[in-house]
Amino acid sequence: MVQRPPSQVVKSKFVPRAPRALEDTGLSLGFLADLALKILYFEGYLSGYELAERMKLPFAGVVDQVLEFLKREKLCEVKGAGGFAEAAYQYAIADKGRLMAREALDRSQYAGPAPVTLDVYAEAVRQQPLGEVVVHQRTMRQALAHLVINEETFAQLGPAVNSGRSIFLFGPPGNGKTAIAEAIGSMLLGNAIFIPYAVEVGGQIIKVFDNVNHMVVEPPPKEPSLDPRWVLIHRPVIVTGGELTLESLDLVYDTTNKYYEAPVQMKANGGMLLIDDFGRQQVRPRDLLNRWIVPLEKRVDYLTLHTGRKIEVPFDVLIVFATNLAPKDLVDEAFLRRIRHKIHIKDPSFEEYREIFRRVCRERGVPYDDRGLAYLLQKYYIKPKRPLRACHPRDIVDQLCDIARYLNVPPALSPDLIDRAAKAYFVEL
Repeated sequence: MVQRPPSQVVKSKFVPRAPRALEDTGLSLGFLADLALKILYFEGYLSGYELAERMKLPFAGVVDQVLEFLKREKLCEVKGAGGFAEAAYQYAIADKGRLMAREALDRSQYAGPAPVTLDVYAEAVRQQPLGEVVVHQRTMRQALAHLVINEETFAQLGPAVNSGRSIFLFGPPGNGKTAIAEAIGSMLLGNAIFIPYAVEVGGQIIKVFDNVNHMVVEPPPKEPSLDPRWVLIHRPVIVTGGELTLESLDLVYDTTNKYYEAPVQMKANGGMLLIDDFGRQQVRPRDLLNRWIVPLEKRVDYLTLHTGRKIEVPFDVLIVFATNLAPKDLVDEAFLRRIRHKIHIKDPSFEEYREIFRRVCRERGVPYDDRGLAYLLQKYYIKPKRPLRACHPRDIVDQLCDIARYLNVPPALSPDLIDRAAKAYFVEL
């Protein structure tokens, strides 16, 4: 898991201002009337305040105008009042409005917060660039303090993160590529950006905000002048692995609800997208890489609506590819040229392995003993010529603790417990 963000959050310089009139929303009266009707259709009775909250729009100047239109066209009616203000009136959908709501639902089942236009979204991404996040040595050391990383690798990681472009982490399995990528992500989480709940293009809805992948900044800003169609989140850090397909990198059209879900790279705009275990996806690596060539170079992505229309979307994402497969088996020179930073995460040295082992023993409450480690290294690494892996200390000590608990003896780096743990852990392939 990516670490919890720090308490001090650097807020976005971009501040979306609430629309004062219907024209300021960028949406037509017909679109907003359909949205209001669908919400009333599902909810039954709503006050003006409640409808404005569902639509994420100000009542004065916007929602009141929509309701005025619906009343004038006899699509909704006032059923009571919860106070003297017009916003406290209770509104219910009329029979004629019910018919129109069904027609609107046939076109799209979306009945959530009002969207922003694609142009406004693109401008917001440009005003909140990932390049604003600058990582210095001290910040990097703090983020990676829980890992044992040699200075050569450490010196490569800082410039790679500051580039805000792409990083290719490769090397043997179990040496911390994913842990390094997640630590990079944790540095981004201290920064906040605004993203819209949804985007409108040509009457179609693209749902952007995602409760799973987006972490809302708490407490949310209370400024009344903010456009409620936007939500303040920590810069996104999204992890995808073997489930990634070419189809998931385009707009995902829900044929039942008739609106789109934004692809992962659009949800990751302004943040990081980690493609873990690259090369293990269901799609061929070269096909996947070819899909990324234009976005990585041009910083824009082209997505396709189900009508065949292509739309241009900003691509401001730090893409991290993490793989334990040889680069020559995955990519060609043309693609490697487009990836700014290639970092080899090597096997730990004996000194690094010792430091990792010592830290794991301290965390697990196992007394550290140089003689026990020397026994492990000689018998299970040097003699069988087994390479060191950064994950082995954690796994072996955990095995040892499990065995000690079963035998009802205190865990210790004794030859007997080491032998039992190593024989249970290592498998000769």
